[in-house]
Amino acid sequence: MTRKVADCRRTPSVMNCTLTITGEEEEVVRAAAEHAVSVHGHEDTAELRAMVREELEDEKVPA
Repeated sequence: MTRKVADCRRTPSVMNCTLTITGEEEEVVRAAAEHAVSVHGHEDTAELRAMVREELEDEKVPA
């Protein structure tokens, strides 16, 4: 299974957050949503989790 990456640097914010979360898709979506709520003040909604999921990229593993 390909691991997924959520990188806060790809989403503009006044905090200039640099957090990167890597893991299996559901783990990353859950952790990224929790981060968005606790650090960035968002509400944990289905829309937030859908947005996180859309922004995920496959982990690039060095050859």
